[in-house]
Amino acid sequence: MTSRRILITGLSTHWGGRVAKALERDPAIETIIGVDRRPPKVELQRTEFVEVADSHSLIRRLVDAAEIDTVVDTRMVVDAIVTSSRRAHENNVIGTMNVLAACRGVKKLVFKSSAHWYGCEQDDPAYFAEDMPRRHQPRTGLERDIVEAETAVEDFRHRNPDTIVTVLRFANGLGPGLRTSHMRLLELPVVPVILGFDPRYQFIHEEDIANCLEHAVRHDVDGVYNCAADGVLVLSEIIDLLGKQLAPVLPPWGTGLAATALRRLGVPFSPEMLRQLRFGRGLDNRRFKATGFRYRCTTREAVLKLREHQRLAPLRRSNAEGYRYERQLEEFLRYSPSVRAANAAPPPPQNVAAGEERPAPRPKPKPRPAPRKAPVSPPAPDYADLQAEEIIALLGELDRADLERLREHEAGHEERPSVLRAIESLLARQGAAV
Repeated sequence: MTSRRILITGLSTHWGGRVAKALERDPAIETIIGVDRRPPKVELQRTEFVEVADSHSLIRRLVDAAEIDTVVDTRMVVDAIVTSSRRAHENNVIGTMNVLAACRGVKKLVFKSSAHWYGCEQDDPAYFAEDMPRRHQPRTGLERDIVEAETAVEDFRHRNPDTIVTVLRFANGLGPGLRTSHMRLLELPVVPVILGFDPRYQFIHEEDIANCLEHAVRHDVDGVYNCAADGVLVLSEIIDLLGKQLAPVLPPWGTGLAATALRRLGVPFSPEMLRQLRFGRGLDNRRFKATGFRYRCTTREAVLKLREHQRLAPLRRSNAEGYRYERQLEEFLRYSPSVRAANAAPPPPQNVAAGEERPAPRPKPKPRPAPRKAPVSPPAPDYADLQAEEIIALLGELDRADLERLREHEAGHEERPSVLRAIESLLARQGAAV
């Protein structure tokens, strides 16, 4: 592995934070620096954050000063609902050119791209291979941005033959951490589709997206690679696996106008998604697997994991406060000599001198009669439909109050012994820890 000192652009993105967190676990990596306009959204231990814009002069100073050998560019906007078309163009095209201008002399560049580079057309092959050219001109603004960005990366490759340049074209991602057009569409109880079309879909789980980027950093893989899970499903199979209803309400002609009306009702339809809902797309993923990478989930398994998340989401704690980056606090926790280990042993009890009388123990207060409790409502609307194994798998994420409430409801309704035993065991362990 040639990567020792790494710069990650787009640290505040979902993938920038995920890759930094994964690379932090490798002691062979000396330095990890992340840059972005906004602070990171995940808690990082070793990664240093620098708040800068996509200016090639500023990034170039960082590359030179920190002796960066690998740049991982995760900034690419691949969904039109994320931002406006103007900002997407500035980020995807202008920002990419600025990053490439700052990467002169680095040993490796990993560029996160999208399968939107291929587009979606009626005469598409069953599977797109990396060496296939585009058959048609880009149909949407986002497709044009991705094609222009990859063209700039290819020009950089020719001008810097000694640099390993890895371009990863990702299929549509699935996972609870993603907020994309397809994720929002598949969360609906009734999924609107185009009448008369049942397109092919190939997904990739969000964990595999992070793993692909990490694999490209750890191994010297030069070239363009498709990143998509094994297997293809048609849209009707996906909706059936999710337990949703199919609603062919979009007409085959005038689809854009009908989609505009549904957007006003909160249903997201990006231009790229409308083309996929009509023609679908498949990617040949054999080239990246030949480098030694193995996907953890197939397309079908990624859909089933999404179904599991959608069923169990009401049981998860919704009031947990997310991570928020505070510069002064982060600098204090990292560099202050006053900070000690979080798991330091508590101070020993004070010794009583010989001949000194111990203070008399305080009398225990008399227990008050417990007030009558109102009937406990079910933790989730479909709680009774969940299997015991599904509930037990989530118990570790609940705090003591939630566990007690869940125990009371379970004891008064379903009365499943395995669930009650698991709750009692967790409560006992939490009590011992206190």
